[in-house]
Amino acid sequence: MSVAQIAVGRRRRQRRRALITGILALVVVAVYAASLMVGQTFYSPTEVWAVMLGQTVPGASFTVGELRLPRATLGLLAGLAFGMAGTTFQTMLRNPLASPDIIGITSGASAAAVFGIIVLSLNETAVSMLALAGALLTATAIYLLSHRGGFTGTRLILIGIGVAAMLDSAVTYVLSRAAAWDLQTAMQWLTGSLNGATWGTVAPLALACLVAVPAMLVQGRALGVLRLGDDSATALGVRVGPTRIVLIVGAVVLLAFATAAAGPIAFVAFMAGPIAARLVGPGASPLLPAALVGAALVLAADLIGQFAFDTRYPVGVVTGVLGAPYLVYLLIRTNRSGGSL
Repeated sequence: MSVAQIAVGRRRRQRRRALITGILALVVVAVYAASLMVGQTFYSPTEVWAVMLGQTVPGASFTVGELRLPRATLGLLAGLAFGMAGTTFQTMLRNPLASPDIIGITSGASAAAVFGIIVLSLNETAVSMLALAGALLTATAIYLLSHRGGFTGTRLILIGIGVAAMLDSAVTYVLSRAAAWDLQTAMQWLTGSLNGATWGTVAPLALACLVAVPAMLVQGRALGVLRLGDDSATALGVRVGPTRIVLIVGAVVLLAFATAAAGPIAFVAFMAGPIAARLVGPGASPLLPAALVGAALVLAADLIGQFAFDTRYPVGVVTGVLGAPYLVYLLIRTNRSGGSL
């Protein structure tokens, strides 16, 4: 194959990636707009836009400005954070099962939140901060335990699965001893929900995204090289240790703040990366496409949960229904291909 043919192929792949990323961005904007317009009362795009510009629109100013806009914004940012964090771990560890859902980080946040709700009787803000601390501490513990004798992705995944099992057992034990009113609150948080979203809930997550997302996008090319292995990445000029730390810290910060704000919305971090990779093709940084896929998944699942059925379901129920079959499919495909963790 000649140099000219290689250059043509590279340009074609770049155009495809740019096109797919643009389409994903438009999909996110469309679903976000639908989340603001659709409800028990439908508001036109003109009315919604007027509310967003700060104008007073009878009915819409409260419904859109105080209820739908914080909810949709929380869904957008949480999906973006889950998608980017999930694909970071999956790419860096070269395993689609290496999602924060699977390796225990969200379990750390869940265990801390349930403890805060049931044992300590904390308010919503304190529970969110405790969940944030739980995710950060769990991620740190998993990383340190897996780093002994050198870092390996397989060891991290297996240790993470073990830590997740222990934390899930702790959650089950605490729930079994909870009073009925505390149990309802804890289960609502564990399911993953955008109900009751306020600007106070959105603000910490927005700040985390503002800091972590640009830092991780700068490392996008290095993340793609890391999937070749540490030796190859070093030979290609990547500082493996510092790069890995930046990516892990950024992913954990996004995941922790998103989980603290919306609960552990099931399987978004797990599904977003593989879906984005299939859409944009190999050779590109998966971070931005996966973030857009995650945002679209959460926003669409929230709309489905609110209006597609007679009963309203939290967003985590819908994403769980979508993600569980995909997990089973992935395990079966890995087993048939002779792969392993």
